[in-house]
Order: sequence, then C-alpha cells, then structure tokens
Amino acid sequence: MALSHTILATLGNDAFSGYDLWKKFTECPSHYWQASQQQVYRELSKLQTQGAIAPEIVTQENRPDKKLYRITPIGKEILTAWIAEPSEPMAIREELLVKVLAGHLVSPKIIAKELKRRQQIHAEKLAAFKQVEQEMLKNSPMSESDKCMYLTLRCGIKYETGWVEWCEEAIAAFQ
Repeated sequence: MALSHTILATLGNDAFSGYDLWKKFTECPSHYWQASQQQVYRELSKLQTQGAIAPEIVTQENRPDKKLYRITPIGKEILTAWIAEPSEPMAIREELLVKVLAGHLVSPKIIAKELKRRQQIHAEKLAAFKQVEQEMLKNSPMSESDKCMYLTLRCGIKYETGWVEWCEEAIAAFQ
C-alpha cells in the first residue's frame, strides 16, 4: 500500500487542503496510516501530475489562497482497482519486540520499565480510540462511509487492546 492510496481513500467524496489532510493523519488517533507533512505534500504533487486529484483554488482574505484537493474520476479508477487487488499482511518492524528478544542481556527492571512506558502509550491511544468510537456510535444509523471508518477504528481498538494486554503479560514475566 502506498500513501497515495491512503490520500485518495481519505479524500473520498470530500475536499481537503494538504494541511487538512496532514492534520487528519496526525490529530485524530490514526489507526491505519501515519505520514509527515512533507510526505503528504510530495504525494499530493504526484497525484495531481497523474490526474488522480484536482485542486480547487479558494481565495481567502488576508491569507494566501488555499488549494482544496478532490479525487478525480482517474483517481477513483486508481483507488477502486487497488481495492480490488489482494492485500498481504504487513511485515512487523517493532523495536520493542527486538528489545524484549534481547532482554536477557540486561536487568529485568530495564525491560519492565520500557514495557510499562509502552503499555501507557498504548492505553492512552486505546482510550482516545474508544472516545472516538462513542462519538461515532451517537450517529445512528451510520452512512456507508461512516461504517467503513468505524470498522477501521474497531481494528485500531483491538490492536491497542492487544498491545496493552501483551505488555501486561510481558511485565509479569520479567518480575
């Protein structure tokens, strides 16, 4: 999967500026993709060159003009073709697991401390995801778009829950 697919999927039927897209990746508890502002703008430029998105210039008073990007029919074709392709699980690249693998080389207190720190991070993300879930459940019945977003949120909740539980198990093993 590429950032381009994520941008096209995020645009969907909406229009966003590059900055607004980047904020969607950073401010909401992202459970499916992360990207830097530079990466988003670089990818927007590529997508525009491909004809997958088109900018709309919005004039603003006392501020520079704003570009709002919309997905084009070409962009929808690219996205729907990609959706139809089989997807493979992503390879795990998790620094904490490498530290635990080598944990026998240091004091158990060192590994336990890092596990507790990471458990806290995952617990905070989990709480944020659950708060978003409560807000989403207030909007009933959900649109098809909201259902799709809700399903990705549920996966994020299960992912963070798994990390919190595993950290607890690993902490107990090192004590």
